[in-house]
Amino acid sequence: MLEGLKRLFSGAPVAPSPEWVGIAPWAESRQYAFRAVPNAGFVIDGSIGATPWRMEWGPSQRPYITGMELRLRAEMGLPADLQVVLMNRVLQDAMETSVFEQFVEGVQTRIDNQTPPEMRWLVMYPKLPGSDMPRLRERYVAISSVKGWLQHWLEGPLTTSLTGVIVAADVPVVLMIGRGRLMLRTAVPDAQIGAVQGWLRVFETAIREARRVVEEGATTDTPATAPSLWPPSALPGDERQP
Repeated sequence: MLEGLKRLFSGAPVAPSPEWVGIAPWAESRQYAFRAVPNAGFVIDGSIGATPWRMEWGPSQRPYITGMELRLRAEMGLPADLQVVLMNRVLQDAMETSVFEQFVEGVQTRIDNQTPPEMRWLVMYPKLPGSDMPRLRERYVAISSVKGWLQHWLEGPLTTSLTGVIVAADVPVVLMIGRGRLMLRTAVPDAQIGAVQGWLRVFETAIREARRVVEEGATTDTPATAPSLWPPSALPGDERQP
């Protein structure tokens, strides 16, 4: 299954430009902690209110992103069984095509913990009707284990923020919630300041809107999980602890 995705999104990886080092002064001006990872990318730690977040730019960890990937995550203590994914439609089509090809070719496909959760959930949960996300339905598809939570989350500011990002329709974008954590992944071959700032704005809006949904009581019955400490950066060669 994963090999199918690799074929669908195959292409020559784009070598990162040294221009991304200009992000360091911007990060420091915002009092973010910036750390370059030799020959791999960078890590930035920041916070919005009491919620810390981490940004990593480095080699992709997903088969559907070729080359360099921008990752953002925040430990929010959301209900452990809340599972939410919003992804661009081109990526959704590619994932579903990959699954279909496996069955057509007579290959026994097993969806297990080695398969990315966003791919498992795409199979497990129904999609939010386009009528419930009219401004996003041309570009994105959304699924969740709790439909009402997802509907509230996409109301207003988050939808506006997502529609304000200028990105080609075939660029993989995944915004997801799982195990109490909010995460964003997208392909960013060259980490220019504008792209980094734009996706950070989307991510911070997603954090604020998740807080709002929780405050308004649109949660599951499962108690929220306690925020955990950051794991080490996933970038190659980065041995430092946060």
